[in-house]
Amino acid sequence: MSINYQLTTANYQKVHGLVVRNTGYSYTVKSDAGEVFDCKVKGNFRIRGIRTTNPVAIGDRVTFTPYEQQTLPSPSLQGGSGISANEETNEQGNHPLPVGRVRGGSGLITAIDDRKNYIIRKSTNLSKQSHIIAANVDMCFLIITIQQPETPLQFIDRFLASAEAYSVPVTLVFNKIDLIDDEWKDYLDGVINLYETIGYPCRRISALTGEGVEELRAELQGRITLLSGNSGVGKSTLINTLFPHLHLRTSDISDAYNTGKHTTTFSEMYEVGNGGYIIDTPGIKGFGTFNMKKEEVSHYFKEIFHFSADCRFNNCTHTHEPHCAVREAVERHDIAESRYNSYLSMLEDENEDKYRPAY
Repeated sequence: MSINYQLTTANYQKVHGLVVRNTGYSYTVKSDAGEVFDCKVKGNFRIRGIRTTNPVAIGDRVTFTPYEQQTLPSPSLQGGSGISANEETNEQGNHPLPVGRVRGGSGLITAIDDRKNYIIRKSTNLSKQSHIIAANVDMCFLIITIQQPETPLQFIDRFLASAEAYSVPVTLVFNKIDLIDDEWKDYLDGVINLYETIGYPCRRISALTGEGVEELRAELQGRITLLSGNSGVGKSTLINTLFPHLHLRTSDISDAYNTGKHTTTFSEMYEVGNGGYIIDTPGIKGFGTFNMKKEEVSHYFKEIFHFSADCRFNNCTHTHEPHCAVREAVERHDIAESRYNSYLSMLEDENEDKYRPAY
């Protein structure tokens, strides 16, 4: 259902557009005519029926009311729209506005179109609220590293479960394969085999050397693709390898803790040609699941849902009940123990009603 807010400035023309940047306190919206507006939302719009820290998300289609117009001077225009190739840069090294585009000024968001899907997680600071990572995406590349840093399997499973719940197709992209030691190669093969057997496409790449990157580029054509993952997995480096003109900032991982540092500070959408967009989001350190009922969690683990059809009890939680086909499958190794443990941890999320990190 579309979310509406009535304004007193009803005499202003309402405009439709796409949210291409979310800084946490303001939103950059590209209108259907190609103008770029800096928009905000009213305070009571934030809380009316919405239990999220960001009621407006990157990728949302919105209606807004502009209240000033200006044109940025520019000798020429090259490149696309949205947040694209030839742009001025801000103090963070990111790209606030396509050079030469007509800047529509400021605006106030008044409504959000129905979303076809979204990725959501529980807010790390407000346990009763959630955070929408992105909306209206065609697919997601979840960037994973086996080393430097190691992406926990439980993080992967939590992300995949949330994506299943909100109908977002996910491809697992294993980056930094050039850094994997011989002793870890078997582990990489095993992890990829696990998820491909379940039904998730997997790709092996090195954003640094370029191995496997061209195959990813072909998949981005004509689609809106979310890139997500833990901090330090190389999302910004991958984007720079795919599209060098974007010049995103990168940083090394922390030597002390072998964890990533945030280089992307807010969510941003970039046009990449042939009707395609990529959404770059800040790295995620934990993934708390949100608004999943206990009896629904198993539905979002493909293999657990498959075997649950043979459980004696229709309301089996797969934790203690007799003649549980899921636990029998775990004992036979038809279901990976890591996946089953991730399922159990999500049941605890629901029971405790609080945020739990992805360890």
